[in-house]
Amino acid sequence: MVSFHKRPRSSPDEWDKTIIAFAPYTLKNLMLTPTQGQEPVQPESIEEQNFKIRLAHSHDRVNSASLLIQHMYMKRGYDVAGIQKVADKITLMVSQNEAVVGTLTLGIDSGQGLEADKNYHQEVEQLRSDGRKIFELTKFAVDEMRGSKRVLAGLFHVAYIYGTHLHKRSDAVIEVTPKHAVFYKRLLGFKQFGEARMNSRVNTVGVALRLDMKYMGEQIAIWGGESETPAGQKERSLYPYFFSKEDEAGITRRLLGGS
Repeated sequence: MVSFHKRPRSSPDEWDKTIIAFAPYTLKNLMLTPTQGQEPVQPESIEEQNFKIRLAHSHDRVNSASLLIQHMYMKRGYDVAGIQKVADKITLMVSQNEAVVGTLTLGIDSGQGLEADKNYHQEVEQLRSDGRKIFELTKFAVDEMRGSKRVLAGLFHVAYIYGTHLHKRSDAVIEVTPKHAVFYKRLLGFKQFGEARMNSRVNTVGVALRLDMKYMGEQIAIWGGESETPAGQKERSLYPYFFSKEDEAGITRRLLGGS
């Protein structure tokens, strides 16, 4: 059981800019939607909040996320540009003791085109013609030394919340190498919707994958928060490491409230 007590905020960033904080093994209830008249409270020790998911909204945060992306991609021999703060793109970052250990960027399809349009315009345009509302996942990286299934799941769950609850998108698309496509298909349920083609942005062959957000929501409802249960430990997808639907509702209310 986690005990809580009130403490002064050392800076606005300690609480107000954090979407959610969680430990490697157990989600910490941060009272994301405190009852009326209460102040948000924090655990006894900041160190207990081993990971924080935040928006890369400042120049320093965008730069830190870019450095992680470039480091992780260059290790694999891929050329990749850094992250730029532009309209219709949302960059999430996971930090541990202020060091960035993971990042993921969402691109909202709002008429300006997506990066996937460069290699898969016909396929993406077909989704639009079918009435699907799309967002794109790009610039994904997690530090292999400090990342975990819970970090991966946390990033994708917050991306799901932004894509579905805040921007009312029905589908996520992503371009990955054929090798990495196995991860997205097996652990998250992505389906391939474009043949392998050269991706000039990273100078390697890639494939286009798509995930129906309705399916993702169903899997979260079934498995979210179940990683430590016998059934969850047998499940081979990443979904048991997602937050519970109760925690998802709290995160959503916090984000919709603009805090």
